[in-house]
Parts: sequence; structure tokens; C-alpha cells
Amino acid sequence: MGMDKLQEIMAWKRREVAQRVRPVRDAELARFRPGDHPRRFEEALRRDQGLAVISEIKRRSPSAGAIAEGRDSVEQARVYYNAGTDAISVLTDEKYFSGSIKDLWDVNDLLSNRSDAPPTLRKDFFVDRLQVLEAAEAGAGCILIIVRALSDDEMGVLFEAANLAGLDAIFEVHEFKEVDRALNCGARIIGVNNRDLTRFVTDLAISEAIIPELPENCVAISESGIHRLEDAERAFATGADAVLVGEALMKMKDPEPFIQALHEL
Repeated sequence: MGMDKLQEIMAWKRREVAQRVRPVRDAELARFRPGDHPRRFEEALRRDQGLAVISEIKRRSPSAGAIAEGRDSVEQARVYYNAGTDAISVLTDEKYFSGSIKDLWDVNDLLSNRSDAPPTLRKDFFVDRLQVLEAAEAGAGCILIIVRALSDDEMGVLFEAANLAGLDAIFEVHEFKEVDRALNCGARIIGVNNRDLTRFVTDLAISEAIIPELPENCVAISESGIHRLEDAERAFATGADAVLVGEALMKMKDPEPFIQALHEL
């Protein structure tokens, strides 16, 4: 079958980032460390009841194709904010997802003066500390570390950079061996991707297998394949603290009833 899709995306991302990469000093990252909300993203996912919802701004994807091409990121963020989402994920990859770092800046500008603003995740394919700095500059509260796509050393470098900047990190896994690698790196938030990024097949059974085995103190997120209330109920039954929902919410005119239903599980 040749190179799988994730390898293809990562190879492209390394080339793209290499064009602007430069040494990032610890002090540059530490400037952004917040004093009062050191773990805002993680805390937002620890609800007293029901599922926390990470609503994703996603215009297209390699698996779904066009979802909402041309959708304004600020308008979508406003919809999510008014619907009571717990966090917002902003896809900043341009080539495969039609996003940009500007989307993240714009969304955080909208939220910046609201005391109850949901924290944001920079959803991208991280390979270098510079991307972590960019996320912090744009106001993100969290970055994504895709375990399958990185070596232990690379994960360690990204996680250290996130910690320096006061950002949380979601370690994304798809198999048990990746869970061990994430935990060994110090993961506090683990996202179980129900979509196999090598074949783009989605199966909630992945969450059902992995989430019950995660340590109690870890925040567990079920990602991909949450389209209906029944899907979210399956994720919740596994012990998930949160779900990440993109495509389904992008297609809803009013996502509030769905988000509220997940909060009430």
C-alpha cells in the first residue's frame, strides 16, 4: 500500500516546518507560562457530571473530504461558545485540513475578554518546539502530541516545551503500546483516536478497549467517530472524561442541544 497517510502528512509537515525553523530558547516559551491557570485545558475536561466536549473547527479532512469549506473560524467559535462547549480545537494545518495559525489567533481574540471562555487546542502535527511557541503566542491552552508519529525523544522535547510555556498536551494514541510510551513521557491527558490514521477506518471499539485500562488520574478523551448521542454514550460508558467532536458539530446548525445532552449523561 506504500506510505500510509499519517507518514505522508508527517513527512510534509517536517518539510513545511523546516522552512521556518530556528532554535527556540526556553525563556521564549516561559514568557507565556500563566500564573493563575497552569492547567486550564485539563481542568476544563474534568466535569463533575457527563462528558466534557472539545468542539473542533474543521473545514476538511483527508478522510471526510470537504466538511465546511470556507467556514469562518470566528463564527464557528462563537457558535461553540454559545452552545456551552468545554474547549475548542482549532485545526491549523493548511495542506490537509484547510486551516491556519491565523484561525487560532482569531478564535482566541474572540474569546480573550470573556471570563468563562473555553480554552483552545492547537490541533496540528507537531514536530518542533517552534510550533509550541506559535501555539502559545496565539493563545492556545494545549497542544497535540501524536505518539505514533514521533520518537520518544521527539515527544519528550515537545512535552518539555509545552510545560515550559504552561500548555497542556494531549497525547494521542491508537494502540496499547502507544499508551505505555505516552505514560512514560509523563502524559496527563490521553486522547484515544478511534480512527486508524494509517487506513482512516473509524471504530469506537478502540476507545472501549483502551480507556478502561488508563490510569485513574489521567484525563481520557475519545476522539473521532462521535456522530450521534449513542456514540457519545458508548464513549462515556468506557470511562471517557471527554469527547472530541469535529465533523458532526460542523454540520449542525445549532450544536447546543447535542453538547448539552453530552453534559447531562
